[in-house]
Amino acid sequence: MSVDFHITFAATAKLKGGLAIQLKLSGDEPAAGADVADPENVAVRAAGIAGFKGKSMSVLDVIAPQGSPADRLVVLGLGKAGKLEAYDWLKAGGAAAATVKSMTSVTVFLDAPGVEVGADQAAGFALGMLLRAYTFDAYKTKKADDDDKAPKKVTVEIVTASAKEAKKAFATSQAIAGGVNLARDLVNLPPNVLGPVEFADKAKELEKLGVEVEILTEKEMKKLGMGALLGVAQGSAKPPRLAIMQWKGGKSGETPVAFVGKGVVFDSGGISIKPGAGMEDMKGDMGGAAAVTGLMHALAARKAKANVVGIIGLVENMPDGNAQRPGDIVTSMSGQTIEIVNTDAEGRLVLGDALWYTKERFKPRFMINLATLTGAVVVALGAHHAGLFSNDDTLAAELSAAGETTHEKLWRLPLAKEYDKMIDSRFADMKNSGGRQAGSITAAQFLKRFVGDTPWAHLDIAGTALNSPTNEISQSWTSGFGVRLLDELVRAHYEG
Repeated sequence: MSVDFHITFAATAKLKGGLAIQLKLSGDEPAAGADVADPENVAVRAAGIAGFKGKSMSVLDVIAPQGSPADRLVVLGLGKAGKLEAYDWLKAGGAAAATVKSMTSVTVFLDAPGVEVGADQAAGFALGMLLRAYTFDAYKTKKADDDDKAPKKVTVEIVTASAKEAKKAFATSQAIAGGVNLARDLVNLPPNVLGPVEFADKAKELEKLGVEVEILTEKEMKKLGMGALLGVAQGSAKPPRLAIMQWKGGKSGETPVAFVGKGVVFDSGGISIKPGAGMEDMKGDMGGAAAVTGLMHALAARKAKANVVGIIGLVENMPDGNAQRPGDIVTSMSGQTIEIVNTDAEGRLVLGDALWYTKERFKPRFMINLATLTGAVVVALGAHHAGLFSNDDTLAAELSAAGETTHEKLWRLPLAKEYDKMIDSRFADMKNSGGRQAGSITAAQFLKRFVGDTPWAHLDIAGTALNSPTNEISQSWTSGFGVRLLDELVRAHYEG
């Protein structure tokens, strides 16, 4: 069960028990506050005994002696002051959250000598705490012993000179955390619980935040000619959906920006069925749609001053007697025909129709799609960068910069005519797979045929969204990758 942190900010604090957390820079003495404990008797002495130097994200945990106003004292290392970046404050918040254990009251003395802690740093620290608190154990009937002892609610007071401003900035942190954790929930839910219809219902719930949501059914998509998306869905007993989410926080009539997500709620591979080992992870093949939904939550919750469209294609890819076959030819909404050579290359079919629909209906300033699209990008980049493909250098640069800021990093890969030829078909306008070589690139080349002249970027998040590495702000199987990245993109370049 996720810990519920109730976070407030104050300029001063008076401790009466609980856990006290202080910050320490590498090479400096622990900055114990007078209300925490006598630094000569607790923090300094303990640091000397333990050889604690304040290395980044290192922790010194001290049981406070009798007479101390705090029950426990934690000194958290920040590393070198000159090297601190925005993401370091998130990590520090996550590292602090990990020390809570059985405490129900926590006081964090955020100001440290030699570091200017403003509202953004304080709010970032709080965001790190909220992200680290997330766990997914809704289907466990027996909790681990540590979970049984852990408090369900923890009161956290962050003491900082910028308390008033931090309180305002924290509203944004809460909105972003809500979006990231929504995306995590969606990916973690089992496929028998979250089908296309249920996912669409989750998107519909964003109406509570002021998002306008439309849901297209199979009948409506047939009228639109979405043969590529519907071809993927035809082997499943679960009907497809297309969810259209609009946040109108910008000027009336201003051209929106658009985000499109692949929402394959379970991918068996279809007739080109996947190996059994690890197939259970394919419940997460809707990580792109989860990120777009989480992003729309974050933008609406923080009332972003931008017009934003989020569109997600929701299908299940199954191999029943009605499933599409290798050799089939389908007609996309664009009118382009596609030879199906591999039914496990299905996500690009869903995205092709969704991108075309977005382009034609909304004529956005740009389109960015997210998808757990290829295993090839995992081979190329592993789990620490997502693949970035784009037809627009400015958009690509903005995305890369947002990735550096949020630490949801991207690596740009090429698009070129030579790769485009690899998906030409003998029998149709194109085929849905170019084979093993340059697999992530040819998938991007396929999508490019559905965007026209609209500035566009494709993020292949197969390595970063699923089975992602654990770190200070995420202990989950899925990271919610993309929500913070795209929120930063909108905030930095497309608001107001």
